[in-house]
Amino acid sequence: MLAEDHRVVAEGLERVLLECFASVEVVSEGQQLLDAVQASSPDVIVADISMPGMGGLQALRSLRAAGNTTPFLILTMHDAIGFVEEALHCGANGYVPKHAAGEELVRAIREVASGATYVSTSLSHGLLSNRLIKSARLTRRQLDVLNGLAKGYRSKQIAAELGIATRTVETHKYAMMQAFGVHNGVELVRAAERHGLIEPA
Repeated sequence: MLAEDHRVVAEGLERVLLECFASVEVVSEGQQLLDAVQASSPDVIVADISMPGMGGLQALRSLRAAGNTTPFLILTMHDAIGFVEEALHCGANGYVPKHAAGEELVRAIREVASGATYVSTSLSHGLLSNRLIKSARLTRRQLDVLNGLAKGYRSKQIAAELGIATRTVETHKYAMMQAFGVHNGVELVRAAERHGLIEPA
């Protein structure tokens, strides 16, 4: 089942999907999606986030609240990591941006139908990085060390400024490098800038 409010987009997607799947039912907004799911019990749901009336995420929340576990794949123009995390939190099984190729959409549908979770390859790295940073829960002292590194200070200078041992600075630095998945101080600073933890130089 495909929920997409732009007719031209919906027709194009329907043609692509019918080359690989037996049938495709198309609806144009969230409430129609809920009604159609109840009536026809589709194998997989593909829905846009932004639609008139009820959007895809609201429809997803309603289905999950009602106990419906049909694999649900988000297909949208929104490619910010925050949208991906929100969709997965609501119970989505997959997330594919509209700029992805048709072959990736077909692959994603097959993946979620088999019980797997699928996030587009163009988004999965950013999602992983974001989760690593959140799970790291940087301490105040680690942020102090990070800011020192951003200023170009060496570990000995940071230690003197903060009144701690150089070994302690190195320990904090190593822990943050592990959390960010980087290999040196320069990469650590760049990663922290990308994720808004420090101001770009």
